[in-house]
Amino acid sequence: MAKLIYSMLTSLDGYAEAAEGGLGTGAEVPEVHSFINDLFRPVGTYLYGRRMYETMVYWETAHTEPGQPPHGLQYARDWQAAEKVVYSTTLESVSSAKTRIERTFDPDAVRKLKEEAEADLTVDGPNLAAQAIRAGLVDEYHLFTTTSVVGGGKRFFPDGVRLDLDLVDHRTFDSGLVHTHYRTR
Repeated sequence: MAKLIYSMLTSLDGYAEAAEGGLGTGAEVPEVHSFINDLFRPVGTYLYGRRMYETMVYWETAHTEPGQPPHGLQYARDWQAAEKVVYSTTLESVSSAKTRIERTFDPDAVRKLKEEAEADLTVDGPNLAAQAIRAGLVDEYHLFTTTSVVGGGKRFFPDGVRLDLDLVDHRTFDSGLVHTHYRTR
């Protein structure tokens, strides 16, 4: 059975999306991008909410932009090779290959997808991830924590949910960004 992985950039105070402005610096350096490429290259399916899909669809054509660095080209190839499922009640069509729309998040359907998948899946975006976490579907968490405190926004972990996790690995980058990898007990 494949694992469902939740991973996002997060502020030091636990927000995956800041109320105002960005989450801070540290993720934009090639070292971090290359690490993320290597970490998620084996992923076979991305589960997105509409807003996250609209951000990530950039990678469908990123390889055509002049001056794209090698780590950007690699990420574009990896992203294009994966299946994408977008959960949205408002999105009318998709603009990337290997992509389908689901109108509702059905935990049983995702559980079946995990059982049948040959490669791991990710759930991306704090709103969609909250649904997967509440349904007990997330097996691993990868937090990329910046050195900024943003004071509010959308939290990485949803309120009202208790999780007991085991630390699997961690890494500190020269930029100050810290990657922590946890597994659900």
